Amino acid sequence: MKLMRKIVSVACLSLVMLCFTNRAAAQYYFYNDSYYDTPVMFELGGTIGAMNSLTDIGGKKGIGGKFVKDLNMGNTEFTGGVYLAALYKYAFGLRLELNFGRLSAYDSILKGVTDIAKARYNRNLSFRTNITEVAAIAEFHPLFAFIDWESREGDPPRFSPYLLGGISYFTFNPQAKLNNVWVDLQPLRTEGQGFAEYPDKKPYKLNGIAIPVGGGVKYELSSLFNIRAEFVYRPTNTDYLDDVSTTYADKSLFSNYFSGNRLVNAILLSDRQLGAEPGQTLPGKKRGNPKDKDNYFSFNIKIGIGIGRERIR
Repeated sequence: MKLMRKIVSVACLSLVMLCFTNRAAAQYYFYNDSYYDTPVMFELGGTIGAMNSLTDIGGKKGIGGKFVKDLNMGNTEFTGGVYLAALYKYAFGLRLELNFGRLSAYDSILKGVTDIAKARYNRNLSFRTNITEVAAIAEFHPLFAFIDWESREGDPPRFSPYLLGGISYFTFNPQAKLNNVWVDLQPLRTEGQGFAEYPDKKPYKLNGIAIPVGGGVKYELSSLFNIRAEFVYRPTNTDYLDDVSTTYADKSLFSNYFSGNRLVNAILLSDRQLGAEPGQTLPGKKRGNPKDKDNYFSFNIKIGIGIGRERIR
């Protein structure tokens, strides 16, 4: 939470400084024949889109790979959010975003495979998690950074491709379904995290840091509204979006730490194999791949309202 507040504070301070700098400059230039702008323009808007993830669960046939190779489009979920942005002469921008979404994946998507990926199908793991993200993102618009449209005749282009990058803080909470009830996985320590018998396995936090990178295109619908289409990829610092990372724990140890429903849930949800490969889930056997962190990404459509544009009287 402290890091989230820092990200929000720095982004808000930067936006406020841009606002005061804009007022102090008191320089105006023409947007078109009917409107004029100040050097720093602001934008308030909303986001809708699709979100997906790359984790240890699911994937495609063969040995698990990175990015597109292991992407299951059927796991795509909804995302939405709001944002406030400042753009300097349409060339350089900074925006503060609050996004919400969901991620999910399941090994059963590999049903029917006959190669090495069959082991993942037999593993039979699945998860879902809600994502809440606050992000500070910078934009770079090359068409306006490298071309002086003020010195040219005619209006500047309505469209602007751009690159983006920043930092975000997000929260998550992986769950799995047991008897038609969604159960939180992190408190169950499904891989023995925090057990004295596994000193190298530490309990994971339900928050993380991501580095959003990507690109998009912005199009001016009118003097007031604009629309954006963008892709944002987010490498993270956690391997537990899906509650899967290292090796199977000895199920007999759970009774040393849990009791009641928590004990039953831990035993059942730590090992959900289909039984087709005896010994696959013995203590110490591979459950996930700790060498690759979990990542998530989104394709977004943004509708923005320009703030500060004035009609020529």
